Amino acid sequence: MTFETERLNLRPWRAEDAEGLYEYAKDPRVGPIAGWPVHTSVEDSSEIIKSVLAVPETYAVCLKSDDRAIGSIGLMIGSKSNIGLPEDEAEIGYWIGVPFWGQGLIPEAVRTIMQYAFETLEMKKLWCGYFDGNVKSKRVQEKCGFVHHHTKENMPWPLMGDVRTEHITCITKEQWRR
Repeated sequence: MTFETERLNLRPWRAEDAEGLYEYAKDPRVGPIAGWPVHTSVEDSSEIIKSVLAVPETYAVCLKSDDRAIGSIGLMIGSKSNIGLPEDEAEIGYWIGVPFWGQGLIPEAVRTIMQYAFETLEMKKLWCGYFDGNVKSKRVQEKCGFVHHHTKENMPWPLMGDVRTEHITCITKEQWRR
């Protein structure tokens, strides 16, 4: 499945995206604040595509102009979410490379995935989260109508080997319709 927005194509990840993924995922301002380690090589990025990103409902965020992957967005439905959700609810996760911050591209992608989740997949509620200090992600969620639900403090985060505070937001299908 692919999606087209005003400025973006959202499409499945491909093996040939590894070089572009590495270009943005090696920046320490991207992964760690989102909860994943900095990529260390094109080979590392290639393995991440195979093992993490090339799964159903996860999409490369690409500019229409060149179809190059500059970020990622995905839905983790039900038990695939870290939050532990029923099968009619999903969590949205996303990131975008630093050169594209502040352009409204991720809110554009999130709104498209929200519409798909509510209208096509018939999800009843969508969830999102951000770690303390990730004000950009918080802002995306606010722009897209997500509201604070709860905060988890002193949460071990094995992927980064640290302890974090995560703020969880959500939006129901009814709230989204309004």
